[in-house]
Amino acid sequence: MPKCSTCSCGCGGEKYCASKVFIFSTLGLEQFEEISKLIITRKYKKGQSIFFEGDTWDKLYIINKGKIKVFKYTKEGKEQILYLLSEGDSIGELNLLKRGKFEFNGEALEDTSICTLSKEDFDNILINNPSITLKILEKVHDRVVNLEHLVQMLSTKDVETRVGSLLLNLVEDFGHKEKEGIVIDLPINREDMGNFAGITRETVSRTLTSMEEAGVINIVGNKKIIIKDMEYLKDLI
Repeated sequence: MPKCSTCSCGCGGEKYCASKVFIFSTLGLEQFEEISKLIITRKYKKGQSIFFEGDTWDKLYIINKGKIKVFKYTKEGKEQILYLLSEGDSIGELNLLKRGKFEFNGEALEDTSICTLSKEDFDNILINNPSITLKILEKVHDRVVNLEHLVQMLSTKDVETRVGSLLLNLVEDFGHKEKEGIVIDLPINREDMGNFAGITRETVSRTLTSMEEAGVINIVGNKKIIIKDMEYLKDLI
């Protein structure tokens, strides 16, 4: 696998992929250079599995380019999406501190490039940069908050609240401002949206249509949603 020493893996040439990871945000150029020498880049095709539930987890994964979904299977065999990760996101910070087992699966939503850093290599980095530990704890805090929010969303019987929460999550990760509103280029289809919100695909479609009729959103085909009234969505949560 190619090394990411000169950022030839697609993150712009002038930056190292590790610079996209929040826990490394305080490091200097020389430290990035040292980390980049230890990073391995892997490429995945759309639909290809990246990791499986039960596998040993001893790496940090940095999404360098593309998008992935992280999901579990319910007892009924239905897919439940936990995270949607895109360029600059990372997963596995805690497992750089202690090896574990994957409790979920990861799959590329499109052609994706991922950089990995192993626990063994990170141990050597941590000895010389103990302040990184604090950044990891902050990132873990964010993950816990997101999971608590997911549990809260799934526990409500209000379908509109679930869909509204999903749209807000998508805005945060994939939205961008345009003249007509906040545009979300959807990385997932309606079935995946239902899996994320814990409802059926048909319910997602009906709820989105109802929101469009109320002027909250505009639906453009199957891959784009324009948010017209952010305050309405925020008031749902």
